[in-house]
Amino acid sequence: MSGFFMEIFSTEIQMAPFQGITTSVFRKVYAKHFTGVDKMFTPFFTNVYKEGLNRRGEDELKDITLNGIPVVPQILSKDPEEILRFAEFVKSLGYDEVNWNLGCPFPRVAKKKRGSGMLPYPGEIRKILDEVFKKIPLKFSIKSRLGYETPSEILKVVEVINDYPVSELTVHARIGKQLYKGDVNTDLFPEILKLSRIRVGFNGDIFNREDFIRIKEKVDVDLIMLGRGLLVDPLLPGKIKKSDTGDETFRVGKFIEDLYFQYRKKFNDSLTALNVLKELWWYLSHSFSNPHKVFKTLKKTRSFDEYEDAVKLILDKFEWVGSEAGLFRISKIEK
Repeated sequence: MSGFFMEIFSTEIQMAPFQGITTSVFRKVYAKHFTGVDKMFTPFFTNVYKEGLNRRGEDELKDITLNGIPVVPQILSKDPEEILRFAEFVKSLGYDEVNWNLGCPFPRVAKKKRGSGMLPYPGEIRKILDEVFKKIPLKFSIKSRLGYETPSEILKVVEVINDYPVSELTVHARIGKQLYKGDVNTDLFPEILKLSRIRVGFNGDIFNREDFIRIKEKVDVDLIMLGRGLLVDPLLPGKIKKSDTGDETFRVGKFIEDLYFQYRKKFNDSLTALNVLKELWWYLSHSFSNPHKVFKTLKKTRSFDEYEDAVKLILDKFEWVGSEAGLFRISKIEK
C-alpha cells in the first residue's frame, strides 16, 4: 500500500458539531452503529452562568466517551470568564478538552462578535486567550473559519494562536459571510500550515471518499472534520477508512429506527422528537434516489404513526444511493 493511502487510513476524522442535530442522543446512537469517527464535538454551549448549566445542558454532557470515541464540549463566547467557568464545569464531569467556537457564521451570532464574527479582531482574540490561559484547567482547541469578511483574516489569527498552547485548530474553508454558499477555498491552506506552530485540521465540503482524497492531495493535514457530509451519509467516515462493511440500506435503517425510539424516550413521546428527526432527514434524504420525494414524505408527517409509515415507505420504495451519488451538491430542497 502506498504512503498516501496509509495516510488516509491514519487521518483523524472528527464529527463536526451541528446545532439541533448532533445532540447527545444522536452521538450515542451514531457511535453504536457506525465506525470511522475518532472524536465528536458537542453543539456549542453559551450563556454559562455562575451556577452552571441547566438540566438540559447537563444531560447533553453525560457521555464523556461513546464506544471508545472521546466527546469534546464546545463553548461559544467572547467572555474569558464564561469560557473558564465552562471549562471548570466540564473538567468536573471528567472531560479533558474544551473547544472554542470561532466558526459559527450566522449573522445573529457574528454581529455580536462571537463565532466567526470575532475573526476580524485578532487583538481581542489575544486578550481573551491571555485570560483563558492563565487558568484553563484542560486542553483547549479552536474551531474557526478562514475569516468573516475576507479569507486572509485567518493568517493574523494564526499568528495570535501561535503564542498559546492551543491543542489544535480546525478551519472550515469558507468565510463567515458565505454561510455554506459557494465553494470551499483551499488556496490559503499551504500558507496557514507553514505559519501555524500548532496542529491544523480541515473542514468543509467533504461529501464522499473522492472529496476526501482530493482534499488530502491539496491540503497536507492529518485531521479532517466532517459536518454535512456525515449527516447526508452516516457511513461516510467508515467508507473513507474502509472500515464499514455490510448492507448499507439495512444498517442505515437500523440507525434510523434506533434514533427514532431514543428521541421518543428523550422527549417523553412529545412530538418535538419528530421536529428534531426532520432536521436530520433534510440531509439524510440526499442519500436516497429521489431526495425531494423522500423529504416531502417525511416533512408532512404529524404523528408517530405517520412517521413510522413514512420511513417504511422510504426504505421500501426508494434506493439508498449513498454519498457517492452526489445529490446533495445539486439539491434545491427547502426545509
